[in-house]
Amino acid sequence: MIRSDGAGASHGLLDWLTSQGQVRGRSVEYSVGFAVTETIRDAIRLVPKTVWTPALDADGGIRDGGDVAELTGLLDLSRWPEGMRVIIRRERPHPGAQLSLFEEHDGWRYQAFVTNTGAGQLAFLEARHRAHARVEDRIRNAKDTGLRRFPSREFAINQAWLTLVQVAADLTAWTRLLALTGDAAHSRVV
Repeated sequence: MIRSDGAGASHGLLDWLTSQGQVRGRSVEYSVGFAVTETIRDAIRLVPKTVWTPALDADGGIRDGGDVAELTGLLDLSRWPEGMRVIIRRERPHPGAQLSLFEEHDGWRYQAFVTNTGAGQLAFLEARHRAHARVEDRIRNAKDTGLRRFPSREFAINQAWLTLVQVAADLTAWTRLLALTGDAAHSRVV
């Protein structure tokens, strides 16, 4: 499973991932952010209200104020890899969110992604895609704890530095988990 934000939504990457999935013995699935263009907006306008289904949160519960729908059949995807699906999520924006004119018109904030996963509930596929944001948060934290710049031209010094950065990033993730859950079981150091 390869997940990426919208920066990965290129023909080059998606074509390459598709070709890798066609190699005997390999199974490559992807979930990649996709730009909400005018073509996507036109397709959104065609989705009947009854087609939208509730989105899920990270724990599998209903995400309040969020819905998902598939746009694949409403778009010309002939130039994109075969089997690619386009899924859209809409949710009520938080106060102060920057919305496009299209989003201001109907009051929803939209995000799209593409996947080659052929089966599964849309809400599950969307929640699975959204989970990549945690990875990006962890990378940002690692950069903040020293990953942005190595201190030396010597490999051994940089190797030790990277080990310390990894420990700091793990501790940051662990303390945030502890703060969110408040679970004493997570407080034991193994």
